[in-house]
Amino acid sequence: MGAIREAFDFSDFPLVERIGFGIFCLFLLAFPWLGMDSFGMAVMIQFLLFSLFGMGWNTIGGYGGQVELGKAQYVGIGAYTVAVLMVRWDIPYWFSMPLGVLIALGYSFLIGYPLFRLKGHYFAIATIATSLVLQDIFINWNFVGAAKGIELPIKGNTFLYMQFTNDTYYYYFILAYFLAGVLYMNWFRKSKLGYQLRMIKIDEEAAESLGIDARWCKIKAYAIASAFVAVGGSFIAVYNLYIDPESVMHLELSIMIALMAMLGGAASLWGPIIGAAILVPLDRYLGSWLGGHKELMGVDFMIYAAIIMFIAAFEPRGIWGIVERYRGRRT
Repeated sequence: MGAIREAFDFSDFPLVERIGFGIFCLFLLAFPWLGMDSFGMAVMIQFLLFSLFGMGWNTIGGYGGQVELGKAQYVGIGAYTVAVLMVRWDIPYWFSMPLGVLIALGYSFLIGYPLFRLKGHYFAIATIATSLVLQDIFINWNFVGAAKGIELPIKGNTFLYMQFTNDTYYYYFILAYFLAGVLYMNWFRKSKLGYQLRMIKIDEEAAESLGIDARWCKIKAYAIASAFVAVGGSFIAVYNLYIDPESVMHLELSIMIALMAMLGGAASLWGPIIGAAILVPLDRYLGSWLGGHKELMGVDFMIYAAIIMFIAAFEPRGIWGIVERYRGRRT
């Protein structure tokens, strides 16, 4: 019960932030009834999904200070577990999703133990390598559809299999995951592990001198991040009804997940949400607009890069760092 109270306790935030978050939650709840078209609904679903991914990455990349660039492999584990179990054994979503999270947790501990013997850019490169190796395995593994992927069977309008004919249901489905993620991260940042990770990030040797097992703390944070993205991967499977290694395990997805949190502000509760609120609409709307102009191909990526470089040069802590700096000056 104490953990639940901590999760719902936002009292350490300034009043304006609490009011703003409350208004934002009301907006999210009312969004499907604001008359947006199907494209706008799809963009909002993507925003909530990548916010969830970013919150997960924030545990190890933000609070833990580890540049982790292999999260797409766990998106793939979550998605493929749901898809394979549904296609081959007709197992509903609510049974296959928890199993996918457990597999992701087990795999994260399996590779996390050797990975965290590395530090700095060696660790970042190793996370990319493990993700690419797993993607290559899935591309050549016939049991999971190999490179052609898996198409999920149509079960009709059913909560058990999480298949709906109206995107509004998918929207509220991912919104529930999003809000649960915010509450969990609000608890996490005040937990013992959260404080230990901050200290490890500042000075790992000093943290170990105080009896903190830095490697074990990193492994636990890595596992939590993996569970977050595996849940998001399970949603992708039932939302798209088709997955392949290129769509759920490619390197670009891993980089996008990390960029969302770093752009918005790593090691902050609101950072991943801010980053997703900027990059997802920018990606979808710019891609849609520029996609019809052959001479402008690639301009959208140049715009993303310019925004990221500007933020990184002005405030390495991301957009939320700019907000805190401005607030500090006013105070």
